[in-house]
Amino acid sequence: MQRHLISAADLTRDDAVLILDTAEEMARVADRPIKKLPTLRGRTIVNLFFEDSTRTRISFEAAEKRLSADVINFTAKGSSVSKGESLKDTAQTLEAMGVDAVVIRHGASGAPYRLANSGWIDAAVINAGDGTHQHPTQALLDAFTMRRRLVGRDAGLGRDLAGKHITIVGDILHSRVARSNVDLLHTLGAEVTLVAPPTLLPVGIETWPCEVSYDLDATLPKSDAVMMLRVQRERMNAAFFPTEREYSRRYGLDGDRMARMPEGSIVMHPGPMVRGMEITAEVADSDRCTAIEQVANGVSIRMAVLYLLLGGNEPAVTHTRTEEK
Repeated sequence: MQRHLISAADLTRDDAVLILDTAEEMARVADRPIKKLPTLRGRTIVNLFFEDSTRTRISFEAAEKRLSADVINFTAKGSSVSKGESLKDTAQTLEAMGVDAVVIRHGASGAPYRLANSGWIDAAVINAGDGTHQHPTQALLDAFTMRRRLVGRDAGLGRDLAGKHITIVGDILHSRVARSNVDLLHTLGAEVTLVAPPTLLPVGIETWPCEVSYDLDATLPKSDAVMMLRVQRERMNAAFFPTEREYSRRYGLDGDRMARMPEGSIVMHPGPMVRGMEITAEVADSDRCTAIEQVANGVSIRMAVLYLLLGGNEPAVTHTRTEEK
């Protein structure tokens, strides 16, 4: 493992499988009456969020507290950032406090990389989402969910996603989740197909390690997992498709389309879901949809990342099993 987690593209197959295997051990903690490990006792972690977040921020905070770390939550609103303080000055303030790790979400692509390589702070940096660039822990929790569902929990240890067909549908242009998943799934051996209208595909998509299609119906029968993405209107400054109704008709997932997917396949969504647009309530509430599982798995993955960056470089197998006896 490297010292920081900035991009899913930085992870080797061995790094990724180590995190997934460690997360399986961390998931066992959730089944205990007392959901705590002493691993990071005495360590201080700052959640530095310059963008609004619900799932990611709460998930990181839960993971940190389950590992017994001291947690400081920092939001741009109500802080000196709203008065014009720079990222450098904020980082140097945190450095003066002696923090051990910074979990950062920022609207500017590259901000976590800048923080990690600037020399402003001597702490591990974990990217919790930067602009339209990367969201590595989301890709890891998605891969963890796929491996559990498509490979199996016990059989999955040490395994990747080789031979699995994953389809990602929707607003690829503005999605850091799509970019991170393409990078990580390729590393783990999966075959990825992106499905979107041409206006919602980024320039240079032909260099990505995946296939591109404009026809959702043609890709569904061969998909082991279909990930639906929300249309990110907050990042749009133009009309990228005619109407919501037209978008739903071409690229939305409803019960009829889900029925064309192979038996045992799953439907994923990173959240928040816009029901009735990219996904219908029938699909979102079905047994095939893993959206809630992804939230729960996010805590286990983030525990694993924090453990490996701050606690140890080997799977937490011995550590957690010793406590279970």
